[in-house]
Amino acid sequence: MSPARPRTPRKTVITAILGLGLAAGVIAAPAASAGPSDVAAPLRHSANYTGNEDQAQNQAFLDAVMRSVAAKRAAAPGAAVVTVTYSSSSAPTFRTQIARSAQIWNSSVTNVRLQEGSNPDFRYYEGNDSRGSYASTDGHGGGYIFLDYRQNQQYNSTRVTAHETGHVLGLPDHYSGPCSELMSGGGPGTSCTNPNPNAQERARVNALWRNGLAALSAKS
Repeated sequence: MSPARPRTPRKTVITAILGLGLAAGVIAAPAASAGPSDVAAPLRHSANYTGNEDQAQNQAFLDAVMRSVAAKRAAAPGAAVVTVTYSSSSAPTFRTQIARSAQIWNSSVTNVRLQEGSNPDFRYYEGNDSRGSYASTDGHGGGYIFLDYRQNQQYNSTRVTAHETGHVLGLPDHYSGPCSELMSGGGPGTSCTNPNPNAQERARVNALWRNGLAALSAKS
């Protein structure tokens, strides 16, 4: 049975997109429609799998994540840990990988927690897209992660999912990094199966969410 066709997200204004990218491959992907089609072309920022990461793109995505942190802080001013809610209902093929990546991040950082639930901050979708897998945000606490079938056949699927989730938490691409660095994505090649962030990546996420909250509190 072919995987379910992805439903198109409702959001229509996308501020920034970061992705693991897609290398040319020969493995046939399940028949499905293309990825979410609501990306506004003039505002599109795509990451190339084997190319150099775009620093402006990385900064735009980080700024969007910080606006999400601000929204979360305003909703729960006394919270020590920020909860980010997600839904995997539109990516049934990857439920196991999504749950595993959330578990990995929740055991790696202390200032933000991923939790599946209703009224999600972001959703996972699945399908075919020439851009490969990527994360997208609207800069206001909402967005989605798209998981490409072919790429998840070529590369370790849990690593792909954890990598894209890392973008939601504020980490940029760094394709020149080693396999031990989660945000190196597909740079180390298909033999790399590491789904865990390294010490520097864990510290960066903790600092982002901790200091982001502190900075917002100071401004208030």
